[in-house]
Amino acid sequence: MTGTKVISNDLDEIMKALEDGVKDFMETDTYKAYLRAVGKFHNYSMNNVMLITMQRPDATLVAGYNTWKKSFNRNVKRGEKGLKIIAPMPVSVEKEEDRVDQYGNTYKEKVTVTVPRFRAVTVFDVSQTDGDPLPDISPSELKDEVSNYGVFLKAVEKASDVPINYIDIEGTAKGYFNVANNEISVAKGMSESQTLKTLIHEIAHSVLHNKNNGGVFIDTKTKEVQAESVAFSVCSHFGIDTSEYTFPYVTAWAGDKDLKTLRNSMDTIKDTASLLIHRIEDNYKTLTQEKTEPAQHLQKGAER
Repeated sequence: MTGTKVISNDLDEIMKALEDGVKDFMETDTYKAYLRAVGKFHNYSMNNVMLITMQRPDATLVAGYNTWKKSFNRNVKRGEKGLKIIAPMPVSVEKEEDRVDQYGNTYKEKVTVTVPRFRAVTVFDVSQTDGDPLPDISPSELKDEVSNYGVFLKAVEKASDVPINYIDIEGTAKGYFNVANNEISVAKGMSESQTLKTLIHEIAHSVLHNKNNGGVFIDTKTKEVQAESVAFSVCSHFGIDTSEYTFPYVTAWAGDKDLKTLRNSMDTIKDTASLLIHRIEDNYKTLTQEKTEPAQHLQKGAER
């Protein structure tokens, strides 16, 4: 990691820190190792992706038995059932084709042509194997506490236009925005900084990617880059450093050296971050005033 820490609450400076931080992370040995590993996997056709999903919906990285063994030093676990996909197996055949010589006479010539053929082959998901670990760029969970957390959390919650639920979530997901039900779910039991970051990330989804504004049709990569970048920007404004989580996260989704996805979304990210910052600030002021006014009232009553 780069160790980048944002100390400014100016959005232009935060945008610059975001881009620089992601760019720096792309130069780390961790990310380079990740790219080398991913490069060994085949890109499957849409039909094969559908076949894999039908057989194992939770599949993430799939490869053949020998590829796992030779390229990754991993072995398929005993008793695992393989996933069937369709692989191209072109064959060469000889055929005669008509030719015309320089005098206009026709004749037959034998030529070798490649004929497309396909057959079913077996692949296995990484979860069906064990052995050497794969290079990983998963972000580290945030652990920091946040000053005046209870009030600040309420201020963030009130900034949401949709209901928020805190629930137990299976797997690695920390939260999600349910487009169909128009509601946010956040995993219970996380640290203060991780809870706030996740909540702001999902609120950004609810603002940008809801079914009412057509945001549901944006590709997943762009959605995640936008939402996480908004969360980073808002948290940075309020002095919460999420760079250790955000830079690997955005890099994993952006996935291109020129940061094209991030740069194309900068205006959207900045506008949405500004909207949420103003909402949270207004809510925080209101909540802190409500918290102090009853005490002032009691004090005045005692003086009478």
